[in-house]
Amino acid sequence: MGRQTSRRRLLVAAAASLGPWCASAQTNRPIRILVGFAAGGGNDVIARILAQKLSEGGLGPVLVENRTGASGLIAADVLAKSSPDGSTLMIASQTTYAVASMLYKSATFDAQRDVTGVAMLGTSPLVLVAGPSFAATSVRELIEMAKARPGTFNFASGGVGTTPHMAAELFLFNAGIRMTHVSYRGEAPAIADVLAGQVPLLFANVSVVTGQVKSGTLKALAVTSPKRAPSLPDVPTLAESGVSNSDVETWFALTAPAATPRDIVLRLNGEVRRALATAGLHQRFADIGLSVDPSSPEELDTIIKVESARWGEVIRRAGIRAAE
Repeated sequence: MGRQTSRRRLLVAAAASLGPWCASAQTNRPIRILVGFAAGGGNDVIARILAQKLSEGGLGPVLVENRTGASGLIAADVLAKSSPDGSTLMIASQTTYAVASMLYKSATFDAQRDVTGVAMLGTSPLVLVAGPSFAATSVRELIEMAKARPGTFNFASGGVGTTPHMAAELFLFNAGIRMTHVSYRGEAPAIADVLAGQVPLLFANVSVVTGQVKSGTLKALAVTSPKRAPSLPDVPTLAESGVSNSDVETWFALTAPAATPRDIVLRLNGEVRRALATAGLHQRFADIGLSVDPSSPEELDTIIKVESARWGEVIRRAGIRAAE
């Protein structure tokens, strides 16, 4: 009996040492990372790169599960209702966590209430581009033209509430100009119409349009990051172009259900940081225009809070409405 008691104690101690993955091991379930968008998009690609690295680190299988719809809110609702044991996580971005939850009146998800941050993963700037036939070759020229003809110029985006759309609205306010938003179902058709001269302007993810900028088929007027983008070193920032307080970077992070115990969150944070520190992951992120930017859970919680307030103000000020 004494031997069995000792064996049980050893098993309990071993289970405790598994930390956040204990629940998954007991139920024979892999860890899943939820993605609120379709396979092949930025969130999905980042999730799969991270899942592979985390699996290689000894967590057992880490799988990606796509739950698409409502700008990521469907996946976010699944996360919020999942067991807080470290077995269900989600790739977060400001589109879902800081914009969609306030843009859609029917949304029940509240990032500050329903999730806890695990770690920031990385950031990527946007770039303001114009079609080849557009007259302006700089932000200053664009502002002069827009002030002379308020509301007559259009700008495209991949959809209402997307980061490029919100970046454009922030820029318009801080530049003191008005333009008309043309919403597309995705970034690719928006870019195609700018290339064709149907719409003159759009903010786009740097990684998506770098090729066209370098080939000269699109004109880059400014990047939205605090510093110039390494892939477009000759393109000035908005601040350098005279428009301050308009820095915007697409960010991606890993989150867990709000009730997840702190020790589990901290262990997950440590595993993510180890994965982000590998040279292979750095390169794969760089290939898609993402700079590695790890954080503590507390820092990520603060970022989500600040971003929610920032974009909530932009939505209110611009009177943005989403079709539901």
